[in-house]
Amino acid sequence: MYRLTVKVADHTIGFNLQTSHLHEWVEKRFRRVELAPETKCDLEITVHDFYGAMYDDGPTVIEETEEAIIYTRNDYKLCAKHDYSVAVLHVFDQLAFKHGIINWYSAWLVHRRKGLLIHSSCIVEHGKAWLFAGHSGAGKSTVAELSIPRPVLSDEATLLLFEEDGSVTVHDSPLRSDLEEPCEVLASPLGGIHFLNQSEQVFRVGISKVDTLVLLMDKVFYWKHSRLETAKLIALCKQVAERVPAFQLHFQKNDTFWGQIS
Repeated sequence: MYRLTVKVADHTIGFNLQTSHLHEWVEKRFRRVELAPETKCDLEITVHDFYGAMYDDGPTVIEETEEAIIYTRNDYKLCAKHDYSVAVLHVFDQLAFKHGIINWYSAWLVHRRKGLLIHSSCIVEHGKAWLFAGHSGAGKSTVAELSIPRPVLSDEATLLLFEEDGSVTVHDSPLRSDLEEPCEVLASPLGGIHFLNQSEQVFRVGISKVDTLVLLMDKVFYWKHSRLETAKLIALCKQVAERVPAFQLHFQKNDTFWGQIS
């Protein structure tokens, strides 16, 4: 087993990895940190390779036992303690590895009421983080690519954490799609949320807190299995909707949309 300890925002994750290519995947994307031998990580996960088959768009099956919550998909199997602090993940390939980590980490954030992992991209402009969400193919990754050289906090899974005063901060996300390098900005306050619509014209329209809540819930990486955990998810999304303005952003595939924002 290969051992890596990494830091994400204010918490640490201990990875125990069966193979060298899993180790390389983590080392490339996460910020490594050295801890004293007696120091425990906030989260621990052991990852085994050579499981299952290639992802086939099949469902994620969830089973809950007295000891654990088990998520099974064609290309990965995740077994986590009920508080998600410790997990074992079996994967077929790097896509399965990333999706399994997203599943586990997002569930831990919701369980602890600590934050949300949102299917979106997020860019820093004028000291604030701007989140761009939408259905598959709406242009989340395109927005990230068009926004360079602005700092890109995420291009697939945006990490939102809540401060003690209830405000929302976006942190550099290690769970990326195309733009794999860590962001030079570690964190930035969330300035606004934009739900993407491709259009021949470029404009944005503000939306209500209720509409924001509904649209945001659909974008969180979350696999429903518990009424209590779902209630936590709703409360967290409501907190974001109450604190941060949201818009429908109609844009073309060029960077002129920034004129509507900044």
